[in-house]
Amino acid sequence: MAISGNLTGLKPTQLDALERISARRVPSWQVISPELGSTLAMLSRELGRQIGVFIDRRGQITDVAVGDANRIMLPDFGRVRGGEGRFRGLRFIHTHLRQEPLSRDDMTDLTKLRLDMMVAIGVGPEGVPGAVFVAHLLPPSQSGELHRVIGPINMGTLPDDFLGLIESVEAEFSRQIRGRKVEAKDGRAIIAHVTSSKQGTVAGRRSLDELTELARSAGVEVVDRILQIRPKPDPRYVVGAGKLDDIVVRAMQKDAELLILDCNLSGNQSKAIADKTEMKVIDRTQLILDIFAQRANSADGKLKVELAQLKYLLPRLGAKDDALSRLTGGIGGRGPGETKLEIGRRRARERIAKLQKRIDKLSTGRAQRRQKRQRNEVPVVSIVGYTNAGKSTLLNTLTQSDVYAEDLLFATLETSSRRLRFPREREIIITDTVGFIRDLPRDLVDAFKATLEELEDAHLLLHVVDVSDPMREEQMKAVEKILMDLGLEKIPRLIVLNKADLVDPEVARMEAAALNAVVTSALDKKTLGNLLKKVEAHIWHKAKDNPY
Repeated sequence: MAISGNLTGLKPTQLDALERISARRVPSWQVISPELGSTLAMLSRELGRQIGVFIDRRGQITDVAVGDANRIMLPDFGRVRGGEGRFRGLRFIHTHLRQEPLSRDDMTDLTKLRLDMMVAIGVGPEGVPGAVFVAHLLPPSQSGELHRVIGPINMGTLPDDFLGLIESVEAEFSRQIRGRKVEAKDGRAIIAHVTSSKQGTVAGRRSLDELTELARSAGVEVVDRILQIRPKPDPRYVVGAGKLDDIVVRAMQKDAELLILDCNLSGNQSKAIADKTEMKVIDRTQLILDIFAQRANSADGKLKVELAQLKYLLPRLGAKDDALSRLTGGIGGRGPGETKLEIGRRRARERIAKLQKRIDKLSTGRAQRRQKRQRNEVPVVSIVGYTNAGKSTLLNTLTQSDVYAEDLLFATLETSSRRLRFPREREIIITDTVGFIRDLPRDLVDAFKATLEELEDAHLLLHVVDVSDPMREEQMKAVEKILMDLGLEKIPRLIVLNKADLVDPEVARMEAAALNAVVTSALDKKTLGNLLKKVEAHIWHKAKDNPY
């Protein structure tokens, strides 16, 4: 048993009184005995401070906490979830000097710590117990209610079978969680985005849409989305302390164990958020890195992912970061770079240098193969575009091949090359590349730059755009920015408006006319004739009146 909190200035007799409280026991069927309630109220009035006790299900007082006149800082109980659907087995009884109802902090603590019950005893005149407020958790329901709150009542009307009530609620809680079908292999997540104005809410919702798709690609089920408007992100928690408390409550309600922030977190932010929520916390970059770690199959790809992971983690290795420690395994911490994350900075730098040498060696081999193709004078056409725009499907349909393609972001990470024959015994090499994305992590761009070097030898770039995506303009700008960063802006390119089967034909036609583009549906070979004519015209004819 421990006494914690605001003990400064207390007299020895008052400390002795707190010690005597810790020796009391409460019958298991009672929330609190009238004698203990009276003692807490009387001593709280004498000290002018809130006093609270934690009581286990046997009726034993395990901890005594002392606060100030307005609140109590609860002791650290470690990780929230001890078992699926289980409560902590402790109830917290504390005093309120002004007989006020349970506060927001009280309800957050009830949820975050999974307490059996939260009780506030008002301190009346002369230190007698006054109004009492009681709350306990409820199983997930369609109504969305997470707590049952009772009060104000008096000490004599507290629930008369505490143990039976809590055990029945806990059993239903556990039954519902076990019965919930979770298809996502890596659990359930809440995602959050911060925007600075109401005008940014549309862009914020679209950004959350993309983050949802990224999570789905990583095998995570998004169960709730948070869009917060604030002048600027909170320097410590990004979304702010109050909103973070709301997220803790929602995580309990939705049975979510992962929080994904739609931004890049510093090591200190990641640790602060993880400490406050006791959830696994990752940012947008970590989510993308995780997808790459899952999808990399070749030795080359695995080396590049590991390099990107280590470069991302290096500046975060200095602090003792519990948030990083929670990433060993599972979403955000898997893949070829999944070594012990407490690896030292020196060892990390040595590993980065070693990986860079191996990647450079592989890059030399690719350069030799490209030179051989150039000597054979085989034209190269490269497919580029935003992730999940249909690039791999287009390659498969054009060349009758079976490159992996799926309706997921970053389904393709490896460069695939196929030959495509044209009339008169002419052929080209057509290559599929990794998809681009807005704000692509710099370390990933650097790591995959060697693979994207193949684009330098392309005679033509096919910029594939998902014409059905409402964010296509932003996506096109993101692709153009990356091409410019890679120094590829001078290579001719043809815009291919793909997935035309998902939009009104007139809309696709008008957009194609505005962009001087070609309309296709990569799933339908019949729609690719015009595209092939444009490619052929560029590669072999190059007539002055033909811009391609």
